Amino acid sequence: MTVPLIERYRDRLQVPSDAEVVTLYEGSTPLIEAPRLSERIGARILLKFEGLNPTGSFKDRGMTMAVTMAKAEGAEAVICASTGNTAASASAYAARAGLHGVVIVPEGKIAAGKLAQSLMHGAKVISLKGNFDQALEIVRDLTEKHPIALVNSINPHRLEGQKTAAFEICDELDGPPDALSIPVGNGGNVTAYWKGFREYDTSPLLYGFQAEGAAPIVRGERVEKPETVASAIRIGNPARWKEAESAISESGGAIEMVTDRQILDAYRFVASEDGVFCEPSCAASLAGLIEYGLPVADDGKTPETVVCVLTGHGLKDPDTAISEGPEVVTCEADSEVVADAVFGAGS
Repeated sequence: MTVPLIERYRDRLQVPSDAEVVTLYEGSTPLIEAPRLSERIGARILLKFEGLNPTGSFKDRGMTMAVTMAKAEGAEAVICASTGNTAASASAYAARAGLHGVVIVPEGKIAAGKLAQSLMHGAKVISLKGNFDQALEIVRDLTEKHPIALVNSINPHRLEGQKTAAFEICDELDGPPDALSIPVGNGGNVTAYWKGFREYDTSPLLYGFQAEGAAPIVRGERVEKPETVASAIRIGNPARWKEAESAISESGGAIEMVTDRQILDAYRFVASEDGVFCEPSCAASLAGLIEYGLPVADDGKTPETVVCVLTGHGLKDPDTAISEGPEVVTCEADSEVVADAVFGAGS
């Protein structure tokens, strides 16, 4: 029987023994070999496919902790600001816990799959005429004035849950990879991975990538109006900015930015060549390696094994997939016409 994430790593997580664990049986996501991407980049590339979590993203790792602790502390409702994945996860875990869920999302800036999840899980969805950073400021203010639990990544329990992905990688590989490549938005996930690796007494290079239109850490200044096709990392003022910088610096790694076109090209490549369908933001971790090459350690060595974190499933954002994929071929219901479409010139 599948074991809840908290129970698997209870000795490394601060959860009261009498707390009711709120779980959808998250974690235990696979490391998938990517032979064609490996050939292109020049190292063994493994994909940590977090899109196979219950709500389709890595957020479930942190949410099981955040909602478990919120319920243990007597909360009756949880709230978050979100570009989509946090909203979907918070809504699902709130429903599982029997709590009210409230999510605030930037108007017109949430992918269809994520909005659908939030609505179906019964959360109150508020569409804000503003961006994610403004939404986060508002939920922070609300939780200071009202008895409702904040479950964004500024909640320390979220990072405790998310660090378990690093544990799983080390457990499966019998040690750390040489490097980890990861998309960076709010900064919480890269911070959590570093925390997990350090707790396992390991220190792979961390290579972070932001989208060019939402790259405050790379640019060294807040981006007032972040824009990118990678909606999950469309953040102009990361809540975990300093922690993310510290994690990458301490590892000896680097953070760079990639264009939307580079992200989308990598997104299509990994789906069509290695069969893994991730959401666009995840592909920043691939696009960066394709664009900048392998990171170099202080000893001058390049990594032989790199884990790329794919934070969410491609079905989260069906509109982008349809717009980026090949055209659908329409045929009459005639076998010869269909045969020509399948086998004819240009097929």
